[in-house]
Amino acid sequence: MLRAHKDVQIGEIRARFDKMSAAVFLDFKGMTVEHVTKLRAEFRKAGVEYKVVKNTLVEHALKDAPYKGKLGNVLAGMTGIAWSYEDPSAAAKVIKAFKKDPAGEKLQIKAGLIDGSILDASSVSDQLATMPGKNELRARLLATLQAPLQQLLALLAAPSQNLVYLLSAKERQADPLESK
Repeated sequence: MLRAHKDVQIGEIRARFDKMSAAVFLDFKGMTVEHVTKLRAEFRKAGVEYKVVKNTLVEHALKDAPYKGKLGNVLAGMTGIAWSYEDPSAAAKVIKAFKKDPAGEKLQIKAGLIDGSILDASSVSDQLATMPGKNELRARLLATLQAPLQQLLALLAAPSQNLVYLLSAKERQADPLESK
């Protein structure tokens, strides 16, 4: 590989790490091409970028990163990296769902990276994959913002509603034959 080509690839990898919200390092040894293609399609649907990379290129791309020294044992053997850009849990959720399928039995999580912190394989599958997604967090925020307004509306409507109940009760009390 030409040095200029390597420099371009290192720059692309560094750019991906710079704009990511989370990354998951994978070992795909033993998987068939068909299964890897299926995994790539699932990543694309979730907005996750997946690439098989040379470990030395990743080391060069991350040489200035504060967590570079902690990735020594992760960057060994076959390595695929799934970068999530908007939803930090997107890649982990895809991997967790894919591992339930018989096609994903051989897929192994090496580590995860979020906000400069290294997560081990169990943390990626247990914590990161169960973290609420961006849309779920938006829905929770919207519900939180709407709750006081709904309570205020109920309080404002209560007096008129109580008046209707009172008039209805008086009407039934005045004409006992109609209530039967």
